[in-house]
Amino acid sequence: MLLLSILTAAVAPGISLLMYFYLKDRYDAEPISMVIRVFLLGVLIVLPIMVIQRGLLIWLGDHNFLFAFGISAGVEELVKWFVLYHIIYNHTEFDEPYDGILYAVAISLGFATVENVLYAIFQPASFGSLFVRALLPVSGHALFGITMGYYLGKAKFAQGARVKQFILLSLSLAVVEHGVYDWIMGSGTVYWIWFIVPLMAYLWVKGMRKINRANARSPFRLLRREEEVKL
Repeated sequence: MLLLSILTAAVAPGISLLMYFYLKDRYDAEPISMVIRVFLLGVLIVLPIMVIQRGLLIWLGDHNFLFAFGISAGVEELVKWFVLYHIIYNHTEFDEPYDGILYAVAISLGFATVENVLYAIFQPASFGSLFVRALLPVSGHALFGITMGYYLGKAKFAQGARVKQFILLSLSLAVVEHGVYDWIMGSGTVYWIWFIVPLMAYLWVKGMRKINRANARSPFRLLRREEEVKL
């Protein structure tokens, strides 16, 4: 019973955040089945990511900066980006800028949820430690996903050279944010909390602004206004 309670506590943050971001879609809600599929893709990529990271650790060694930006953030964000770009980017359901954010958050939270469950199983996890993980790594993955999805959404509706520019930014900026987070958490300093709290606050504020901007550029916004005027 205790194990079930801990596992439920490990899964709950990812599901709750996914529903929060799903409800942030103001103009054209995505099929919930599609969002769940992308979430499950995040679950499925955990194993290949772990294998790649293990191989790189053996090859390159465990150096904090290299691990933070390359082995951890680099591999995780690259695999998530690869799946999103090849499966979601050209999908017919990706029809407004916010969809990029939603699907990037979904795959990120699928990954983070499994990561949280593994932590709960293999570490002496308490409800307190799981609460901290909900505030930090789980929500962190969602926030990195916002950045990735925001620029994928801009690329989807851009033209010319700006398409490649936004696609590159969708990966590189997510890696940088994730790398800074991992670098702080792995620094070993007792003062890490004085750095991670401002970083998370900054990512949340920036993320909410990106959500508002993406929604404001929805092609369905005008249709919604016309319907409201008719009513």
